[in-house]
Formats: sequence, structure tokens, C-alpha cells
Amino acid sequence: MSCLLVPVTARGDLTVIYDSGHTHSIAPFLDVFESREGMPKQNPIQIKPSLGAADPKAWLPIQSPDLTPGPVLARAHDRPFTRPFFLIGSDSRSRQWLQTHRDRLKEIGAVGMLVQAETMDDLRTIARLADGLSILPASGSDIAKALSVSHYPVLISAHGIEQ
Repeated sequence: MSCLLVPVTARGDLTVIYDSGHTHSIAPFLDVFESREGMPKQNPIQIKPSLGAADPKAWLPIQSPDLTPGPVLARAHDRPFTRPFFLIGSDSRSRQWLQTHRDRLKEIGAVGMLVQAETMDDLRTIARLADGLSILPASGSDIAKALSVSHYPVLISAHGIEQ
């Protein structure tokens, strides 16, 4: 019972589980928690909120400099992705590929990444052709490097890369 009445401070050593070598200090993110006592009050400035990512125009242009439209040779890989995904652009090859493979992509639950688009018309065209498939606008450069892919459209599944 007396243990409950005495405050106990627990301290332990930190254990680093993983360090990529690109670790950054968290200190700059903690500034918001510092006390503001003694500081003069400032009147809040009214700022019109920006829609940011909710505004499709803010996404444009979508570019993936390491990727271009072109043929992809089918091959196996050893990265067990839990869900198939595909990379497409807004070019004619990608649009045709999406129309041809849309039903299969839906069957396997694939998610798409639009890795190249210049205009709002490009976004509208891909959305119309997707017909219910989830396609997110994003650069595919990092994925392309990791999987040694240089062309799209391409489907990446649990065990292979194909067009």
C-alpha cells in the first residue's frame, strides 16, 4: 500500500532498433510545445486556407523523370508486395493499356499510380478510363529505381513485373 503513495520515476536506457544513417533530430518539431509565457500576444492573422492536395491543379505537373512510356519485359522479382499496383502515364500507350487491362486490374484489386500528367484534361481522361479503379497521382521515380523499371505502363504484382 505504501508503494502507491510514493511517486516513482521510471527511467531506462533507450535502445536503437534501426538507424538508416539518415536520422534527424526531433528537436525542431518540439518548438511548438515550448512555453510562450512572457511573450507578447500577437493577433492571429487571417489566412485563407489552401486546399493543397485537395486541389487537383496543385498536383500538376506530375513527373517521373526516370520513367518513359515503352515496352516492359516480363520478369520475376523477390519483393513480396501485399497488393498489386501499376504505373501509368497519360500518354496514348498508357491509356490503351488501361482500357485493355482494366477488368483484370479490378479483379486482382490493383491500385494505380499516375506517374505522368501535364494538364487537368489528362487527369480527367485517366479518371474516366479508370472507371472505378483507384489511381493516385505520384512520382514513380523511387519505385522505378528500386525495381529497375524504366518504362510504363507496368503492373507489379507479388511475384512479377509485366506489361
